[in-house]
Amino acid sequence: MLLFHVGDNLYALDSSQVVEVIAMVALRKIYHVPEYVAGFFNYHGTIVPVIDLCNLIGGITCRPRFSTRIVMVNYTAEDGRQTRLGLMAERVTETLTRPDIDSKNAPVASNVSYLGEMFMDELGIIQLIHWEHLITEAQHASLLAGGSIETNGARSN
Repeated sequence: MLLFHVGDNLYALDSSQVVEVIAMVALRKIYHVPEYVAGFFNYHGTIVPVIDLCNLIGGITCRPRFSTRIVMVNYTAEDGRQTRLGLMAERVTETLTRPDIDSKNAPVASNVSYLGEMFMDELGIIQLIHWEHLITEAQHASLLAGGSIETNGARSN
């Protein structure tokens, strides 16, 4: 698991779908999208949306720290299309081997689909983030809507 913070709280992402962890880059701000969409950037010839996990989870914008990173993941839309998604997070400095979590007995502190089970570690209480539930299909479509975003040289419609 890849660990990160929102404020003083510790969260974890399953690293099996992580493509790469990159340093912060300049993002192109897009207006009229949800506030947690930090912007877009060119990732190896593909324009990729970046979700600000600090904003989405805690309502605060990720601060530009040396440890703020963009975690690149493979996102599969409901129609089966694969695309990249950037997840911006603070203090992305550690990994942890996932402990066996009894998901039936592990507490979940929210009914939000992307907030998963909580478990204890020597670092404190850690909550899993099910990033694949971060954006709905409608939100995914709106991020790529209007034919204005080019991906690998082809225009989206």
